[in-house]
Amino acid sequence: MPQTVKLFAFLVANQLDIKGIKTFLDIKPVADSSSELYYRFGADKFQYYFNFGVVVFAGYSEDEMKWAIKTVVTFQKNPLTVPLRDDYELEVREGEPIIFDFNRLVLNKMEERVMRIAMFNLAQSVALDHYHGVTENLLTEVKGFANQLEQTGRLKISRKNMMRFIGRALNTQNDIAENIYIFDAPDLVWEDEFLDRLHQGLSKHFDLRVRFSEIEYTLRIIEDNLRVFSEIINQRESSLLEWIIIILILVEVFDLLITKLLKLT
Repeated sequence: MPQTVKLFAFLVANQLDIKGIKTFLDIKPVADSSSELYYRFGADKFQYYFNFGVVVFAGYSEDEMKWAIKTVVTFQKNPLTVPLRDDYELEVREGEPIIFDFNRLVLNKMEERVMRIAMFNLAQSVALDHYHGVTENLLTEVKGFANQLEQTGRLKISRKNMMRFIGRALNTQNDIAENIYIFDAPDLVWEDEFLDRLHQGLSKHFDLRVRFSEIEYTLRIIEDNLRVFSEIINQRESSLLEWIIIILILVEVFDLLITKLLKLT
């Protein structure tokens, strides 16, 4: 393998149909599961597909990556208009210890399994970037509702729109729970101490656990706010229902009085 390899990760969609891609490529993958596909093409080209919408390349040119992404566009669910991208570089220096540089990993050997671990962690990193942006946008909207309460004492949103917003927040939470598995190391790291050390180092280098915790914390804040908003809307609708009942009772009373008055006359 070359002494320097560049990795490129693209989050292209909300989800990838892994089974469909496997059938379409019709090439035996080096490794596969229900959530990922890992391919080797030739001596030094690799492709890694993840069900959470990320594709990672190693040893490819820009044009080759664009073409590869385009060929699997039919297997992308809710594709992004502009894919989210992250790059990383692997460099081999014989006799040197592992060095986790700013945007580069220096190690003393390069092999297929090493490539896979690096690509796996880069995929997790770009996915976390995406979900960080999604949760921050949700939090911004929640702050807008909170500002309405502070300034006017009311929520200027219908129950239907609030339920849709809650559904969007819950779907985001479910997507993260289903797709981000930073606490689950690939099976091959259990068989090799070097690979386990590499995986743990990359996870720490990309701050995967810290960033995941930040997203979880943001979602908890959003969840707490939405619970309060829901109670306010339910209370508002209960009050409206009470007024409707009162009005109906008054109508019945007036109707009864008018009927009695007409009988007296």
